[in-house]
Amino acid sequence: MLRILLTFLLFFVTIDSFSAVDNSAIVTFKQIANELQKERHERAKKLREKQNYILRSNKKNSNEKKNYNTSAFSPVDQKPIFDIPVTYNNEVKKWIRYYQNEGREWFKKRLERSNKYLPIMQQALEEQGLPQDLAYISLIESGFSAHAVSTAEAVGYWQFIEATAKRYKLKINWWLDERRDFIKSTRAAAGYLGDLYKMFNSWYLTASAYNMGENRLRRLIKKHQITDYWTLASKSDFPEETKQYIPKMLAALLISKAPKLYGFKNLKLMPPYKYEYMFVPGGTDLHTLANYIGVHKKHLKKLNPELKMGFIPGFVNSHRIRVPKGFQRKVSSYIRSQLKATN
Repeated sequence: MLRILLTFLLFFVTIDSFSAVDNSAIVTFKQIANELQKERHERAKKLREKQNYILRSNKKNSNEKKNYNTSAFSPVDQKPIFDIPVTYNNEVKKWIRYYQNEGREWFKKRLERSNKYLPIMQQALEEQGLPQDLAYISLIESGFSAHAVSTAEAVGYWQFIEATAKRYKLKINWWLDERRDFIKSTRAAAGYLGDLYKMFNSWYLTASAYNMGENRLRRLIKKHQITDYWTLASKSDFPEETKQYIPKMLAALLISKAPKLYGFKNLKLMPPYKYEYMFVPGGTDLHTLANYIGVHKKHLKKLNPELKMGFIPGFVNSHRIRVPKGFQRKVSSYIRSQLKATN
């Protein structure tokens, strides 16, 4: 019974401060708390009855009674926190089932990878005053992959097309693509999402505009005179990809907050990146640098995915890169050796 109630909590919980959602599909925290409290009392009562039977049978002392009472409470009662509205309906349920079945392996790998990027991305979003749960857009867009490329030539973690990327100050050229950098691209995405929210005043419409483009969404809203995402998405001229976008994001968010509850157990979570920044001169090659400081070249490249060619051209004065935490001294030694060689 408790597990069912917790499932309802995860499905229906909403934070309504950002935008209106389908209130018919929402159960409030207060309602859930009341139901959980009733369940706790019933469970505690049964445990006390069982305990009293044992006490009568075995004549155990009263101290044991206290031990039984404490077992009536479980850490599973803890509630996950959401900072965007969460609605549960048939569309969301469909994607939850998909991720649990046909898409299970794909989603499991992304869940394990998410631990590497989510803390960093959520911090970048928080710094710009945005909900941290928007980081799950990156899961839907790219699966947290720097090298994801769409058919529309959108690139990187947040799937920016070139025009939008440059609008939000991301640099793109033959050797550098900042759409592939997990910090720079997240800050650019935060800027874009913040601007979209100012336009639409709804996180669901904001995410929809991120997917289809703000101009197309604006035209649809003007045509139908509708500002509720679920109603607008039911219209025949609403793009099918965007129609599935919000349910996919909500399903991913619900599962990611409580993976065991949805059958994703024994996850091998990748550890978050630990790194430091250093400026290195033009001509620095990541492979050579990795060999010099004694780290795997793939690790250094993953820390610096924006370097498309794996090096910094000689005509560049200097460029800031990430190096594994604790390796600054070795990198400094490498830089000095390179400077001596060129003098």
